[in-house]
Amino acid sequence: MSNSRELPLIGWREWVALPQLEIPRIKAKIDTGARSSSIHAHNLRRFHYRSREYVTFDIHPVQRKRTPAVEVTLPVLEDRSVRSSNGKASIRPVVLTEIELMGSRWEIELTLANRDSMGFRMLLGREAFRHRFLVDVSGSYYGEKFRKKQENKRRKHS
Repeated sequence: MSNSRELPLIGWREWVALPQLEIPRIKAKIDTGARSSSIHAHNLRRFHYRSREYVTFDIHPVQRKRTPAVEVTLPVLEDRSVRSSNGKASIRPVVLTEIELMGSRWEIELTLANRDSMGFRMLLGREAFRHRFLVDVSGSYYGEKFRKKQENKRRKHS
């Protein structure tokens, strides 16, 4: 386990990529109070193929817009009871996918939910970033600062 001083900082909201889902950017709320991560899944449909359960759904990566819509099909890892911020528990499908933030890429579990009324289409819960980042609750978009720094380094070395 790394020393906490060695961990990079992220803010309370960040731009992340979901490369396996072909989503180069989606705004995520970093939520230390939530254990699991969640994404807005529209038009969710379950089906079985070769004795395995799958789910197909649409992701609207742009906040407050229905276009573009990215259709995704993934195997269901499990169904999980999740308590929302209003205290109500619901059973949600869980899928695995890769996330990319500040030059790091790793696999996370995502619960699929209707987040249409929420301020963010994606919520990154603490299990997804534990031992990887520290959160500065007063800052935002550290990943953008990181990306610009990396682009500047590449230009200098070209």
